Amino acid sequence: MLRRLNDALPGLVATIIGYGLVIQFAGVWFVEDKAAYSIGLWYGIAIAVGLAIHIASVLWDAVSMGESKDANRRIIAKCLLRYFVVAVLLIILGYFHFGNLFTAFLGVLGLKIGAYLQPLFEKAAGRLFGRRDAASDEEIVE
Repeated sequence: MLRRLNDALPGLVATIIGYGLVIQFAGVWFVEDKAAYSIGLWYGIAIAVGLAIHIASVLWDAVSMGESKDANRRIIAKCLLRYFVVAVLLIILGYFHFGNLFTAFLGVLGLKIGAYLQPLFEKAAGRLFGRRDAASDEEIVE
């Protein structure tokens, strides 16, 4: 389903979740409240995955709309909506003390980290497992 929106989206989501696992296993040993650490982190990771899917759907809509004025306005409106939703979700987390707010922020940063690391992981996976060119279904030799 994710691949229908964007070919890179499944890899991005997998990279965000992998980032979450690394942060989970690297940091949970050094905090007193392990439950709050984990809840906050995975709350942030869930937000990051939701943001990645939303960004891909907005881009899909904007491309399908073409070069109309409405496309630019829609992109800006959806971007502002994303920032608003993230702010509200983090405020709710902080207000109800449901999890660690700092690790939730680290989880949301998983979107940025995933966006930077995903092409590297795709390239490494292509070299390890052998890539195929989707257009011709031939193996790519470099």
